[in-house]
Amino acid sequence: MYPFKQGSFAPRNAWYVAAFSEEIGVSLLSRWIVGEPVVLYRKQDGTAVAVGGRCPHRYFPLGESMRIGDSIQCGYHGFTFGPDGWCSKVPSQSSVPSVYRIPSYPLVERGLWAFIWPGDPDKADESLLPSEADMGFGAPGYIYKPFRFVSVKGRYQLLNDNLLDLTHLGYLHGTSIGTSENASAPEERQVGDRMIRSRREMQGADCPPLMAAAGHYDGKVDRVSAMTFFAPGFHAGLDDMFVVADHDERAGECINSAKVFHAVTPATRHETNYFFALGGTSEPQVDALKQALWPVLDEDIFATEEIEKIILRSEQLLPELMIRSDTTTVEGRRILQRMMDLESRAD
Repeated sequence: MYPFKQGSFAPRNAWYVAAFSEEIGVSLLSRWIVGEPVVLYRKQDGTAVAVGGRCPHRYFPLGESMRIGDSIQCGYHGFTFGPDGWCSKVPSQSSVPSVYRIPSYPLVERGLWAFIWPGDPDKADESLLPSEADMGFGAPGYIYKPFRFVSVKGRYQLLNDNLLDLTHLGYLHGTSIGTSENASAPEERQVGDRMIRSRREMQGADCPPLMAAAGHYDGKVDRVSAMTFFAPGFHAGLDDMFVVADHDERAGECINSAKVFHAVTPATRHETNYFFALGGTSEPQVDALKQALWPVLDEDIFATEEIEKIILRSEQLLPELMIRSDTTTVEGRRILQRMMDLESRAD
């Protein structure tokens, strides 16, 4: 499946964001993750759990069913499943078939997010999750808030590609956060087994239109843009802008310091769960960033969904014409393909 090998979709033995932690509560929350329906909720002791969202009897969606204590009672025929996935009751008979079970998924809360392991639960390894420090989450002096969840009508890797290639900022986002320097600035890159760090420094760059309005400054800036990708779908970035050093009055003053967090989780082969969160130095700044960045996310979503339409409607996909600035994107694809290849060999 484009852009991967034929038959490859997404790694399953990996951690994906299932929800913002604040989304999970007493009510049943339905979400598709890596091609499977999932239900999330909190037990009476506050522990967040994730179980399969399909009743094995007639496939009724358990997210449209009823909670009974810490269990879910199917809304179709009353089969009851515990948070461990085992069926404890079949109302129409006294015995419960031993095969009646739904998946119970490992779930870990970290930072603002609940991460799910949709693959083999015996292989779930919390050490593969980035720490809050690695994410850039929890730094002193910053306020962090969930911002937006969107169900995107496009395959997840299109969003990963978008976030790994920031040269598009001056064009797709040219009226908001991007300038031409984003494409021409040299990139520093580090690539690991499941991680990529990318950093660009721009000296004397134009101040992006939205940041100029937020920072009450429209002169030249020294800008640092960085993004760290934690495979298969978590991106943590920063965008810092300073008044250029030779400015006579405000030299070196920080006019914007923002942390951005994107979580990209495949829902199905052609739909993606997209989570966005922000970190800023004050409540007013975070609120201003939310207002400013809403249309920016819409632009990324628009690009993703339009590319998906082209792919689905094309009888034949021509080879991509790759350039040097695609290196980080290609490295990200390679990491995910290796993860999928390892799973295939293990099976």
